[in-house]
Order: sequence, then C-alpha cells, then structure tokens
Amino acid sequence: MDIKILGIVGSPVKKGNAEAFLSEALKAAEACGGVTTELISLAGKEIRECKHCNWCVAKQSEGKFCNQSDDMLELYPKLMEADGLLLCTPVYSTRLSGYLANFLDRCRIFAHGNYYKGKLINKVGGALAVSWYRHLGGEEALMTIITLYLIQGIIPVAPHIGLGAPTGAVGLSSEGGTGVFNPKERTGVLRDEYGLIGARNLAQRLVEVTRLVKAGQ
Repeated sequence: MDIKILGIVGSPVKKGNAEAFLSEALKAAEACGGVTTELISLAGKEIRECKHCNWCVAKQSEGKFCNQSDDMLELYPKLMEADGLLLCTPVYSTRLSGYLANFLDRCRIFAHGNYYKGKLINKVGGALAVSWYRHLGGEEALMTIITLYLIQGIIPVAPHIGLGAPTGAVGLSSEGGTGVFNPKERTGVLRDEYGLIGARNLAQRLVEVTRLVKAGQ
C-alpha cells in the first residue's frame, strides 16, 4: 500500500537544524517501503498571516482557497494530496516559529471554508521541534501543532513509549542542549542521538497508522 508523506519545515533557515531533523524523519519513513516523501521549507516563501476576513467561509470555490495571493496557494493542494504530514518547527521563545504559525493559521480554510472544509480529515500527522536549549519550549511547540491537527480532524501520532517526546520528537541543536555555540557546526541536531531516535520512530509510527487508516477506508 503506497502512501505519501509531506514534510513542512517552519524555519527561516535553509539547510539548517530543523530541515536536517525533518529530513532524518522522512528517510526513516521511506525506509519502511512503499512510501514517497516530499520536504518543503517555508524559508524564503511569502506566507502572510490569516486576516480572519472570512472570505473562505462564504466564497471558496474549486481551486480558489483563499482571498490572499501568496505562496500558501501552492501548498494547499499538496496538503490535500498527502496521506501523512510531518511538521517541524524551531523553538522560538518557548513556542513554535512565526513562520509555521502563519502556515497553521492559514490552514483555517480547511476547518471553515465553504468548499474545502474537512479536506484534511483522517490524514495522519506527526510533530517535530528543534530547540537550542534543553527544557525550553520543545513540548509546548509540539502541542501547538497537535492542537491544529485535532481542529482539522487529522489523527495525531507520537513515537512509541520511551522513544521520543510524549507528543512527538524534539531535537537539541546545541551540545547536550547546554547552549554552547560552535560556529563550525551548522546542524548540531544531527549529534543528538536520542532526538534522532525519536524523530525516526515518530516517522515509522506515522507510516504504521497511515496504513491502518487507508486499509480501513
């Protein structure tokens, strides 16, 4: 049974820690077999904030998702085509990044749109976060993503017990999460072995549950 997983990186930094962390998760998903993945970075994209103008509530039509014309328009179809979603954010001030927050807010069109409402129901989603320091907002960032999944009717998954954070996967980008800066190291998260175990296990669990859902459908 073939499945498609879409990964979204909510960081302004291309080829940075968040992208590297998500890439490792997607590789683990592909290793399950019968899985195709796509990684999209929000870096450099124009994704404006949701204005709550309610245009989507009354005026949506086929191919017309939102009244705003920006890079979000190319992401809406990809979200609908995917069977599973993996969203990854850097941790900013104990929460998710503004880049991913705008993305999540603009997904409102799938919760309230008169034409596209409910189009994400029964997809499966996992959450990842990369924090510079240990215990500085990783799980709070994950829970914001999980809440969005619940609002949209997306089925959230987490790694198996003891193999990641209870609500997803958190990687530490400084040595041991201590905040020690190494200017020569751009992707320190790849040295966080426990974080990587959680990311890979999360992806494998996402594949497992997605297959169960598709078989049931």
